[in-house]
Amino acid sequence: MENLSRRKLLASAGVATGAAAIAAAPAVAQAALDHPEATDPSGPPPEETIVAYVRDIKRNEVTVMSGTGEITYRDPVLVKRLVKAAPASGPTRK
Repeated sequence: MENLSRRKLLASAGVATGAAAIAAAPAVAQAALDHPEATDPSGPPPEETIVAYVRDIKRNEVTVMSGTGEITYRDPVLVKRLVKAAPASGPTRK
């Protein structure tokens, strides 16, 4: 039988805990997506505002603008959240 040191025990416990956390992460993230919370602003707007808008729903493109910079990302999760959070009186969604 192999000698079990405290170091080996802690290492194996750490690996198991890390694997469990990674396995649970998608479920936790999905729960957060399904229940966004509308809230009042927590303070004044920042000096330089950051704006994100859905450029193309079908291609899952979101453009983020700050100052004079602009970057477009493909992020289906963020597109879904932004479209879901948009007021019902906004543009027609598909």
